[in-house]
Amino acid sequence: MDMGTDVGVLAREFFPGGVLVEETHRQIPAALTRTAELVADPTVSAIFEGAFVWQGILVRVDVIERVDATRWQLIEVKATSKVKATHLDDLTIQSAVLEGAGLLVEGCYLMHLNTQYVFLGGRLNLKEMFALDNMTEEVQARRLLVQPQLEAMWEVLQKPEPPDIEPDGHCHQPYECPFWNHCTQEKSPRWVFYLPGSSKLQKVFIQEGVKTIDEIPDHIPLSDIQQRVKGNIEWISPLLRARLQSVRYPVHHLDFETFMPAIPVFSHTRPYRPIPFQWSNHIEYEDGTVMHHQFLCVDGRDPREELSQKLLESLGETGSVCVYSEYERFLLFALGDFLPHLKPALSKVVRRLWDLLSVIQQHYYHPEFDGSFSIKKVLPALVPSLAYDDLTIQNGAVAAVMYQKMVFSETDLMERAHIAQALQEYCGRDTWAMVELRRVLMGRVERLFS
Repeated sequence: MDMGTDVGVLAREFFPGGVLVEETHRQIPAALTRTAELVADPTVSAIFEGAFVWQGILVRVDVIERVDATRWQLIEVKATSKVKATHLDDLTIQSAVLEGAGLLVEGCYLMHLNTQYVFLGGRLNLKEMFALDNMTEEVQARRLLVQPQLEAMWEVLQKPEPPDIEPDGHCHQPYECPFWNHCTQEKSPRWVFYLPGSSKLQKVFIQEGVKTIDEIPDHIPLSDIQQRVKGNIEWISPLLRARLQSVRYPVHHLDFETFMPAIPVFSHTRPYRPIPFQWSNHIEYEDGTVMHHQFLCVDGRDPREELSQKLLESLGETGSVCVYSEYERFLLFALGDFLPHLKPALSKVVRRLWDLLSVIQQHYYHPEFDGSFSIKKVLPALVPSLAYDDLTIQNGAVAAVMYQKMVFSETDLMERAHIAQALQEYCGRDTWAMVELRRVLMGRVERLFS
């Protein structure tokens, strides 16, 4: 949300002479009055966050740009890389409200980020970083649907009770409904919706009257993963031992943390380009001893070159590099492209990668995975003592937010130190988790096949 706000503020520079309606959502009457004043002032070329109301529907519009005394252009700013259906819905309802409020809307535009723009340092080139798409025809086509939808919404709102609608995939599109937990609190843990990939089968399940995973009849084709979820028992492939033994010692366990700024902050980056700022490496030797190396950039400079050099020193020339997903491979290639002098060494690291995620997906399943192979589900099932709930930072999205706070906005040195410690604990947990997962899986193989 913060990135979206930053993008919206930056987009205003496209419209010199524009005026911001500063009244907040708690000052709606004042915002409506201020907006009306700006609309009536011919010297105001554009209005930001203008407030308009029609038939009880309130909108705050990112930008309206004056064409002449009576005509306006509507611009919706999105911190995304492409046009989505929900964006057209936003434009459509806003254009309806604006015209209902008495404005003549000549054109409707979506302003979004161009992810092909490469920031070369210095000042941002806003004309290249933003794309402005004319969506007037698409909005006009959608306008025919607005009135019937509004009438249906008003009808629902006037009822004394909420509608009785079965929770399903629609509750997550285009965004997750905030009432999801409320509406599903009485569902069985084996509710058929919890089957991985179930959205493609929901119509079949409804036709068959299937409500739980255990009720799925044998004639409905399921994927291998779905079959394991339905079976609800621990499953170990006879090939798991060989795959686990294919590592070469010393085994490095590598995890990166990244952030993806919508507005580029470092030279030779693009909007939403992942920037690694941290890594952890737990190194397991053949005798079972483990060492831990880590790197965290604690200031706002570009971390990529130092991060890469320190990583190469830690990884050395020998041993498998255990990761959990293909993300590290992608980042290593990206670092090599940015740092040509380090590309040969980074490419050698790529050839040493050993993906624990793919090993587990292909050769092991536990009922407590619930169909997910995320390390956040796998680790509590196999190594309960290493769950993430004791950490200040418990997922990568929060890690990215806290890193940006630490290096770009936080001024208190103690708080910066606390954030750094929390980041190191989180990233270190990810790599120590891989050490323990390999050990636990080998132990289960040996008990089963010994």
